[in-house]
Amino acid sequence: MIEQENVQCPDCDSLGRRDFLTLMGGTAVTLAGLELAPKMLAAQQAATAQPAAPRAARPAEALIRELFDSLTEQQKTQVVMPFNHRIGNSQTPTRLGMYNASINANNIGTVYTAAQKELNQRILRAICADEEGHRRVTRNGTFDNSRTFDNCGAHIFGNPLNNQQYAWVFSGHHLTVRCDGNSEPNTGFGGPMYYGHSTDGMSARNVWFFQTRAVLNLWDALSEAQRRQATMATYVNPQEQAGSVRHRAAPYPGLRSGDMTADQKTLCSTVMRDLLAPFRREDADEVMDIVRRNGGMDAIHFGFFRDAQTPEGRWKFWRLEGPGFVWNYRIHDHVHCFVNIAVPPQTPRG
Repeated sequence: MIEQENVQCPDCDSLGRRDFLTLMGGTAVTLAGLELAPKMLAAQQAATAQPAAPRAARPAEALIRELFDSLTEQQKTQVVMPFNHRIGNSQTPTRLGMYNASINANNIGTVYTAAQKELNQRILRAICADEEGHRRVTRNGTFDNSRTFDNCGAHIFGNPLNNQQYAWVFSGHHLTVRCDGNSEPNTGFGGPMYYGHSTDGMSARNVWFFQTRAVLNLWDALSEAQRRQATMATYVNPQEQAGSVRHRAAPYPGLRSGDMTADQKTLCSTVMRDLLAPFRREDADEVMDIVRRNGGMDAIHFGFFRDAQTPEGRWKFWRLEGPGFVWNYRIHDHVHCFVNIAVPPQTPRG
């Protein structure tokens, strides 16, 4: 039985470990084809200037194989599950869930040896773009209310050896990320992703504020008529997680990128770059390939959602949505971000 650890976050109580998403679809341009914002370029140049890591980097997939090979049979009963494992009558595999803590009580600190913990740390770092991306994903190393790396979970579904299907799923407070060696083809990040930070979403202290800042730059460039079209007075989806990230058919709420001016489209591309910036290039490129196959950036809509409790001048959510694409970003009063990107079954996969 998968057990659930209580995590102190009142706004996260509705996101339990048994809340799963159904993948339905996804498209865009290549990552290299997007405009690179000057601040992003400066950050990359600064990262390049940093001293080289003392240990040569290895792909996350290789590290996962090494981790799996090091597990004892007892450890496997605690942190390894079949690739298509499901809880109860759930129609969605456990590996594709979005979690707010370790998937079960067998967290990193209670299962893994010191050497295996280091491997898990290196895997998490390997799926980030750089040290800055890793800092953001770990929330400055705090992991929010998980407080430490040891209180998070690192579980393996399937078997990463001999080219079999597998997924390494890392979960903690305000975080679910994975690496699956493309076992889930035509799917961004190997499945739905969840990230957030307990700090106010409009504060520069929030590690994800740079993404909202890119959206604010786009908002400032919109005309009054465009802002009216982009702003939703009520939620299109009443639920924050499963309902808000499930793929659906057009029409999509908000303002379509394809209906914007050339300068505004450049800002849309900058938003996309900032959304993808923390994550490794392989995953970012796959996302942009999916966007391309689903109609390109022109098919992505930018929506801003308010409710009666939203302070003046703010939104409860901002959201990018298009065919097979959802990046749903709750900004108030702290960040919850739910992502689901895939190629719809009817979309050509070549």
